[in-house]
Amino acid sequence: MFKKIGPGVLVAAAFVGPGTITVCTLAGADFGYALLWAVMLSILATIALQEMAGRIGVVAQTGLVDVIKSQLTQPWIRNIIIGIVLAAILIGNAAYEGGNIGGATLGLQGLFGEGSLSQFYPLLIGSIAFVLLWFSGYKTLEKVFVALVGIMGVSFVIAAFMTKPDVTEIIKGMFVPTLPSESLLTVIALVGTTVVPYNLFLHASLTKEKWSSESSLKDARWDTIVFITLGGLVSMAILITAAAAQIQNVEGVMDMAIGLKPLFGSLSLYFLGIGLLAAGVTSAITAPLAAAFVASSCFGWDNGMKNKKFKLVWAIVLTLGVLFLSFDITPIQIIQFAQIANGILLPVMAILLLWVVNKKKVMGKHINSKAQNIVGFFIVGFSIFLGVKSILKVIGLF
Repeated sequence: MFKKIGPGVLVAAAFVGPGTITVCTLAGADFGYALLWAVMLSILATIALQEMAGRIGVVAQTGLVDVIKSQLTQPWIRNIIIGIVLAAILIGNAAYEGGNIGGATLGLQGLFGEGSLSQFYPLLIGSIAFVLLWFSGYKTLEKVFVALVGIMGVSFVIAAFMTKPDVTEIIKGMFVPTLPSESLLTVIALVGTTVVPYNLFLHASLTKEKWSSESSLKDARWDTIVFITLGGLVSMAILITAAAAQIQNVEGVMDMAIGLKPLFGSLSLYFLGIGLLAAGVTSAITAPLAAAFVASSCFGWDNGMKNKKFKLVWAIVLTLGVLFLSFDITPIQIIQFAQIANGILLPVMAILLLWVVNKKKVMGKHINSKAQNIVGFFIVGFSIFLGVKSILKVIGLF
């Protein structure tokens, strides 16, 4: 069973990061169980898109950018698309890397306090991520992520059970969609933190590292379904915990631990601290890795993860994340740009993905079925809506 574990665990670890934890906490605290349907919808959309990306990686045995480049025959269209993708991924991931490392830092502060050494926590997290990326190949990273996702999942699921939630309300929240007053932006945030554009590139690149034959498609599909579903259960557990504990005035994710103290004492801080640390570390590794895979495909570098230029890209992204935290830089404008870029990138990538996965020249007999295309078109429409709302939200902040 463990030999069949593939990149699905890395994708799950990538989207269940500090941002997801924070958004799910706020969703549960502000709207109770009412928005569980949005988490479930985003998980189903993620499974559909990531399955397509993984299938392309296994069948075409190349990265997503390489396939897109080969299929776009008009040079000016190809250059515009590749330019959007490269800018959004490199700058966006550099900006969000600060949030990933910051989330892991909060986890350490929850576990060990905010003493004089806490200023070095970002550097420590960055160093751990650097060592894992520099000295580890795909197989080693896979094992590390299985362990970290396991720790993260157990921490949050235990926390959810200990709050003794209302099962009837959970089922209602999952299967009866409602939109409470002022909840629209929270729904957008829940979907946006799960359906992550850079994960599509990461998944396609890693599936070809894991599997080299079309006979492995079944394993790749189940790997995607199982681990993204598990990641979704972690997200739901976080929302359920916040809702069941009836936490008020949440300004940061660690406020949830304070709110849970009456239920199970100081253990709340440790459960959430460990979960947040694991979430931050995993996302701090996957964001630079995805950026490096995209750059590698755009510029045609060989030797995969061992290429020096490949390592330089993820090192730069990782370093910027550490700098944002170490020197108290608040990269507001960069993050705003990243939100706009990702708002544009998600529908663009969903459309390109659906286009490529329906080309017999690329996929042969493994093109999308009618049912998969119906789901795909729904996701494209929803991603356009999400992208427009995300962009309008950011523009409104200027």
